[in-house]
Amino acid sequence: MRSIWRTLDRGLARDIGLVCLADALVGVSYGAISVSSGFPLWAPMLLSLLVFAGASQFMFVGIVAAGGNPLAAVVAGLLVNARHVPFGFAIGDVLGTRWASRIAGSHLMIDESVAFALAQKDSGRKRAAYWACGAGLFVCWNLGVVLGAFAGTAISDTDAFGLDAAFPAVLLALVLPSLRDRTTRLPVLLGVVAALIATPFLPAGLPVLFALVGVVAGAAAKEPKAREPEGVR
Repeated sequence: MRSIWRTLDRGLARDIGLVCLADALVGVSYGAISVSSGFPLWAPMLLSLLVFAGASQFMFVGIVAAGGNPLAAVVAGLLVNARHVPFGFAIGDVLGTRWASRIAGSHLMIDESVAFALAQKDSGRKRAAYWACGAGLFVCWNLGVVLGAFAGTAISDTDAFGLDAAFPAVLLALVLPSLRDRTTRLPVLLGVVAALIATPFLPAGLPVLFALVGVVAGAAAKEPKAREPEGVR
């Protein structure tokens, strides 16, 4: 661990620290929303330790609190975390070769730790950024959740404090970078329309899954590029 912190320069350590602070604040809102929505005090803490995926945790709590099926909430959370599959291929060399480090590293595989790792040029800095960011976020997130969970027992209406905005804000932050790609905007738009249309007719939690028709329609809309004719030599 000492070698990791020695590898980080002051600027990178500062950026990681700011991200950890921001995630801790989001963790406070998650803990408060979970408990005030009727979940027992231990539930958000256990989810944060075992799942450690903020977007999936917010989605699970939001769907169940709205009266949705817990199974639909689990499936929705798994779909959100499906992006971790390509993450694993992108940073597999950062996790090391020992099975213990690979298991621990996989648990710390979140958007921020992967982004910091991929932004570095040499392998040493990649490894240091990944482990420092992942471990720092794990500690700060869980501390924030604990504080928020206890605060949620005293807050009867999280909407009055604006904490309910944290869930859509997290999902929006995950989606916005992808919307820069023109080919991605079509499936997203179709998914949003499909979910909005299905909301009045389907139980809570299912419209999110129904939005997957946007992915199918977007894939079907893509036509193979026409083969360019070979030039005359």
